Amino acid sequence: MNLNIVLYQPEIPQNTGNIGRTCVLTNSRLHLIKPLGFSVTDKYLKRSGMDYWKLLDVVYYNSFEEFYKANGNQRIYLSTTKAIKYYTEVKYSKGDFIMFGRESSGVTDEIKELFRETMIKIPMLETSERSLNLSNSAAIIAYEALRQTGFDNMK
Repeated sequence: MNLNIVLYQPEIPQNTGNIGRTCVLTNSRLHLIKPLGFSVTDKYLKRSGMDYWKLLDVVYYNSFEEFYKANGNQRIYLSTTKAIKYYTEVKYSKGDFIMFGRESSGVTDEIKELFRETMIKIPMLETSERSLNLSNSAAIIAYEALRQTGFDNMK
């Protein structure tokens, strides 16, 4: 397994489906923290990547606390527009966790505080009211991490 992609309470099934597809094609594990804003049998999720779902290494958690209890001893990067450090300024290792918040509101202030030393961001125009699409952001950061770790077992 190359990476661990974590989605905190994802709301849009198409994003999760696209990220699931990216995980399958990069030998990465997807971690989904509930509540989810959709059912994993949702037709939009299926159209976005559900045909890959049977190949996906996916772990579900009922809460952030459950996720953190199971994985809190690992290196977890939090992607957020509130970070100071760019995603290209860190040294990734195989097996690292990269966490993304809800499409509408990100993560709680408590979670940001917990990961304040490992928060990363993608550069964007400061005048922008919005941020990049979640599935695009996950792909951008995942591929930088994979590049740094040598695209292990990828052609």
